[in-house]
This record gives sequence, C-alpha cells and structure tokens, in this order.
Amino acid sequence: MSAGERRRIRRRVPTWGAVAPLLGFRRPVLDPVERRLRSALSIKDLASIARRTTPRSVFEYVHGAAEDEISVRRARAAFAGVEFSPRVLRDVGAVDTTTTILGRPAEFPLILAPTGFTRMMHHEGEIAVARAAARAGVPYSLSTMGTTSPGELQREAPGDNWFQLYLWKDRAGTQRLIEEARATGYDTLVLTVDTPVAGNRMRDARNGLTIPPSLNLKTMWDFALHPAWWINVLTTEPIEFASLRSFDGTVAELVAKMFDPTLNMSDLAWLREQWKGNLVVKGIQSVEDARAVVDAGADALVVSNHGGRQLDRAPTPLRLLPEVAEAVDSRSQVFLDTGILSGADVLAAVGLGADACMVGRAYLYGLMAGGERGVDRMLEIMRAEAIRTMQLAGVATISDLRGRVSLR
Repeated sequence: MSAGERRRIRRRVPTWGAVAPLLGFRRPVLDPVERRLRSALSIKDLASIARRTTPRSVFEYVHGAAEDEISVRRARAAFAGVEFSPRVLRDVGAVDTTTTILGRPAEFPLILAPTGFTRMMHHEGEIAVARAAARAGVPYSLSTMGTTSPGELQREAPGDNWFQLYLWKDRAGTQRLIEEARATGYDTLVLTVDTPVAGNRMRDARNGLTIPPSLNLKTMWDFALHPAWWINVLTTEPIEFASLRSFDGTVAELVAKMFDPTLNMSDLAWLREQWKGNLVVKGIQSVEDARAVVDAGADALVVSNHGGRQLDRAPTPLRLLPEVAEAVDSRSQVFLDTGILSGADVLAAVGLGADACMVGRAYLYGLMAGGERGVDRMLEIMRAEAIRTMQLAGVATISDLRGRVSLR
C-alpha cells in the first residue's frame, strides 16, 4: 500500500464529532480522547493513560532507562529533595512565567527535547509536538533520529524549532544534515555528546524493540490489546528514520553503526566552524566539561545524563547544576534535563541556576495518551503547576526564584 493510499484511508475514518449526532447525542459530547485527557491532573496521570493505550514495548522505550535504572531514580529523588523558601504578603495576583531562551522570548522556561522514533509513540509524531510547542510559546528540538525530516517539520509546524545532531562515523552524512538544517531555516543546533556507544537499555532488548515495529507473536498479541495504535500504524505512512530511510533493526544496532566513539573536543571545534547559528551542547556531566565546551564556543549547554538512558549511576543533573552554573558564570545559558515531571520541577531547576529545562518523557507521555492534544495537555498541566507554585511561594517572576530554592 502506498503512502498516498494510507493517507486517503485515514481521511475516510469518521471523527467522533461526525459520529456522535448519528448516535443521538444532541449536545456537544467530549470524544473519548478528550475525556481521558481532561481526567489527567498530572504528568504521572498522562503516563498511566499512555501505558494503557500503547503497546508495552513502545511505552517501555519511553519510560525505561539503562541497566538497573539507578540514574533516573536518583534524578527523581533529587527533585523530591527540593525545598522552596516561600515569602508571604507578596502581590502574586498575576505572576509572570516568561523568560528568554537563546535571545528569543519564551512563555515558560521549557524546551521540548529531541526524541527519536516519535511517530512510533503516536502516528502524529514530531509535527504534533512542534505544533503544541509553538502554541505554548516554547522551543522544540527535532532529533536526528526523528521520523520527520527537518524540511517537513518547518513546513508543517513553523515555530522556534531547533535541530539536534549526532556526529556520525559517516562525517559526509553529518555534513549533509547540517546543510539541510541550515537550508530549511534552523538557527539552533543541539549537539548530543553523551552517546559514544549505546546504553544498555534492557527493557528494549527484552521486548525485542525494532524500527520499524516488527510483526511476531509478541507484537501480534499487542495488536489484540492495543488495536487503535496498530490501526494507526498500519494506515499511515511507514515509521522510518527521516534521515536514515534505509535502516531496519534494533536501536542498539543503529547506534553501533552510526555513532562515533572517537569523538573529542576537536570535533566540537570543527562543528563550531561549520555552524554559525546557536550551538547547544547536550550531555554535560561535569564542571570541567562545562567550562571546556563554553571555551570552545557553545552558546548553551545542557546538564543531562540522557534521562538515565546511557551511563547508569551517572551524576545527578539537578545536584550538579549549581556548580555548573557558577562555573560558566553567564558565559553561556545553562539548561537542565532528566527527571523533570512537573512545573514545580522546572521552577526548582531555575532556582538552582538553570535558564530553562528540557523535557522528553513528559511530552511523550502526553503524545501517547492523546496525540497532539495530549502534548497540549502536558504543557497546560506544567504551566498551571508552575503558576500555582510561584503564587504559593510568593514569587512574581521567574528571575525571583534565584536564591529561593535549596536541595536537601
């Protein structure tokens, strides 16, 4: 079946809005997706919905981490140890969550992080995420391992879109990606540096996760349990890497084939020469590396252990953050990634020195729970949590958070 035929089938599927009147509903009725999204009061609620609506191997690809998953548990434990210092009798009738990220205004100190294989989580994929980010007034970063090309994303979902890059063994292929990003209007490049080899993600290995999803006894059983997900997969364009259209296999096989374990600081210098726009380096896990990448010309860095998906027992980003922020001393912006599941988490990171946070799992839970509307709901929940936390803490602006947060 061709991609055009798949799209035509999708267009013929009736919406709830068309079916409801035929079933006798005279007043507006929430469709099932909207009803379950409105029942979600937190990101954890969205994760619970995602678990029920998505095949196990797909959900666990998002939810899981490397080896014994100690790093991700420590990241969440660090946020549990945050303490705000509230002040009372302050005017918080209207609090301001806006900030500036790489010279551009943002409605909230949040960036939707690059994630691979996004159409595997929901057929609407990266375009849905980027559209939700644009409506919320925050940046979105498309992954090299994405299922939408840089040009298609810019056409279908214009906004403050960034492009994430891995420096491959195939340096000519890397150069082509850089040129494509430049030609299609991206001005911010995110270089991920914590993947010299693939992390040992045992959930994926046990579940036999492949790209594209393969049909076997296990996946056929998932078909029976999650028919809507499979129907969407089978009636829309095939899931494939937009930048690697000929690849089939496991995630670990892809990493082994493409990623370069010999990368060093000279490669960052090479990229800085190639790219004249904003350069963000993601995967910083030491003060020394933070200073080094800023000295090499990074405009921003991301304190991150890849969501606990690479080195297990890695440094906990939130605990490392204050030292990194002090070390770079405003020479670059500092972002935080890993373990962020609420608006209060975002505020905690800002209070400890971050200019903004990156989230991946949080919006993927929303995407799996309800497509584009699910990402909207995630952003709505996070911003509402942040506003409420600011008011309860007696904080009127984002900049007022500095010095009002401590870690136990």
